[in-house]
Amino acid sequence: MEQTLDHSAGDGTHALDRQLPEQLFSALHDIGFDGQGITRATYGAGENAAHHLIEAAADKLGLEIRRDWANNLYVTLPGRDRSRPAVMTGSHMDSVPGGGNYDGAAGVVAGLTVLASWTAAGFVPERDVTVMAIRAEESAWFPISYLGSKAAFGLLSESDMATRRNDGAGMLGDMIRQSGGQPDAFAVAALDPKSIDSFVELHIEQGPVLLERDCPVGIVNGICGSIRYRSAVVHGQYAHSGATPRSYRSDAVIAGATLMLALQQEWIRREDAGQEMTLTFGVCHTEADLAHFSAVSGRLDFSIDVRSRDIVLLRQIDEFIHEQAKLIEKTCHVRIALGQQTSTSPSISDGALVQSAIDSAANMGIPAICMPSGAGHDTALFATQGIPTLMIFVRNEHGSHNPMESMELSDFMKGCAVLEAVLRKRSTAA
Repeated sequence: MEQTLDHSAGDGTHALDRQLPEQLFSALHDIGFDGQGITRATYGAGENAAHHLIEAAADKLGLEIRRDWANNLYVTLPGRDRSRPAVMTGSHMDSVPGGGNYDGAAGVVAGLTVLASWTAAGFVPERDVTVMAIRAEESAWFPISYLGSKAAFGLLSESDMATRRNDGAGMLGDMIRQSGGQPDAFAVAALDPKSIDSFVELHIEQGPVLLERDCPVGIVNGICGSIRYRSAVVHGQYAHSGATPRSYRSDAVIAGATLMLALQQEWIRREDAGQEMTLTFGVCHTEADLAHFSAVSGRLDFSIDVRSRDIVLLRQIDEFIHEQAKLIEKTCHVRIALGQQTSTSPSISDGALVQSAIDSAANMGIPAICMPSGAGHDTALFATQGIPTLMIFVRNEHGSHNPMESMELSDFMKGCAVLEAVLRKRSTAA
């Protein structure tokens, strides 16, 4: 007998099974634990095992299962009218090297938790609801943002298939084939934007906002875009530290530091003017074999990561980077090679979905705040395809991309309750 899920009392988590996510998170930890953190490498053994785990759990629930050529996994609860565009949710299953257990995986587990509650209650949506376990979101492995999502929409090229994984494990096409995929079909789109009603992604927050605000759930109103120079190099000239006067030096470290300080000061100026952005130099090192304390450094490798929801601001900062690089080349007698730029576009959450999440949280008495996402997510790629999107954040201590990720299951269940309510409303609307 079909039942309607009742969320009229409490926080809605009573309608959701806590045992399933507990079991899945425990199994995911066992799959990815590397002795210190979690490593589920893109198109590696860890990511493959995580996808098999989700597939097995979905099979036990009697859900439809399919994969595309890139081995993205789709788990579907059929709706009454299968001709209508589907409601989708999900996230990625890979991790950064030595990361945490919840980044990405929480969104897939959340979607499966919702569908498990619906099948247990005999609830049938009006349209298909699909949980997507996405491949290769973490660009720590391949220098391509949203790789799995791009594959699903047929947005990868033949040259992308020849991209080598950053740890030297192999080329993308070969690793897709080894995982059971079909890289020769790289131009095939498994997803048609017209067949997707909406995409809602639950994810741990990767910053401290929810923790500092003592709030378990965040409703994301937009995702930052980015401009990145992953492999920038300052080329100077090695020289003796005592025998080379300042005016004769081509000091790569001083040049790099000058550029970084100029960009940092520009960030402060922009922030003081009320503009929103972040700036990070995540890589900065001299050559280990040549650099030493009594030599002027001849080379500095570094990276630049700029993020903002304002695409005009991103372009302005990029122009500033190039202007400062040219200026510093002249004043410091060096050559600055910024290298290839990679970028992502900002996205704005769908207003109706945002309001649905706000109302759902309020109706269940779940504290929630609206906030932007500084980190990029697969949701942004769905948004660029014209699909209405939303993200739901769950409070997480100690940030992300490190072994200390610390999401409480009670917070996760609150996020799941909001996700369930949004998906239910969207999948039953006329």
